[in-house]
Amino acid sequence: MRATRILICGAGPFGSLFAERLTEAGHDVTLMARGERLKELEEHGVVIENSKTGESTAVRVPLTERLEPDDAFDLVIVTMRKNQALELLPQLAENDRVPVFLFMMNNASGFEELIRKLGRERVMIGFPLPGGARSGEAMKMLPVDEKNPWTIPLGEADGSMRMRTVKVAEILASMRGYKVQLRSDMDAWLKTHVALLIPAFVPAVYAAGTDLERFTRTRDARILCVRGIKEALRELRASGTPITPKELRILEYIPEPTLAFYLGQAVKLDMFKVSLEHLKAAPDEMAQLADEFNRLTSGVKMASPALDQLSGYFDGTEPELKDGAKDIPVKWGGFAASALLKTAVIAGGYYLWRRSRKNHHDH
Repeated sequence: MRATRILICGAGPFGSLFAERLTEAGHDVTLMARGERLKELEEHGVVIENSKTGESTAVRVPLTERLEPDDAFDLVIVTMRKNQALELLPQLAENDRVPVFLFMMNNASGFEELIRKLGRERVMIGFPLPGGARSGEAMKMLPVDEKNPWTIPLGEADGSMRMRTVKVAEILASMRGYKVQLRSDMDAWLKTHVALLIPAFVPAVYAAGTDLERFTRTRDARILCVRGIKEALRELRASGTPITPKELRILEYIPEPTLAFYLGQAVKLDMFKVSLEHLKAAPDEMAQLADEFNRLTSGVKMASPALDQLSGYFDGTEPELKDGAKDIPVKWGGFAASALLKTAVIAGGYYLWRRSRKNHHDH
């Protein structure tokens, strides 16, 4: 494959890892950073720490503080929080030489603002994996290698499939430890991803003092989380957005005690432990995504008592749950046959435990 000139905007966990892997694959990579992060990169290079083994690597890449109007890159990858990416848009729009801007971030409000500023022909959408968090000058990342491959969802904003879609997929797939899944439904995929995590899981963790061990001990936090996820998926579907991938629909039918049990086990995985650091570091992004989801479902007329209560943990109006609380009565309803129950239990465990690892596309 011909070496590609790539600019990565965002030197956080994902941008740093992609800079390392794309450079390793032979591409001409420049990394955009500012302030203290730029100084760290100038002094130490891009440092990636394996969250499982503690081993670290370092690579030097060219650095820049901005995209100039006359810069000629084949591809610009934006791996920033949604609010930060929107702030960067005017600068990106000044450049008319870049043919493709690939935005890789959480997003529940669609792509129209990106398209309005950059043009429909220049916007592509993906989602970065796996989880990571800052640890000093290093980015602590979940393992990404041939034994621990991750699949990146990628597609056009309008759902079409073009030659450039395949070319960008080839570039991303050239990174060690990565595969790419081309999708025509990235808008629904991203909105489902937000529905699964932001309206219910994030505030439920806040309700447990932003402590995953306490969250595991506190049944009420997990029950509220499960009810909130079910309500969020129902609201999403009622708003006109299909649950994507469709296999996730089964989460609405698994009895809440079963789902709460699996959730308590799942948060013990390294994936959640590393992601918790991002949750702590990005309350602004969490709040923005919650607001985007609320606006997306604002026209839905249905009772969502769990989401209503959980929203209080975002703004601090709801007091934290007592450690170990299990006062909320659980509900076992939802199945007409034991065979369906067994199927749901197996599928629910699979999608909660292995969702991000296998990503078919199981967030």
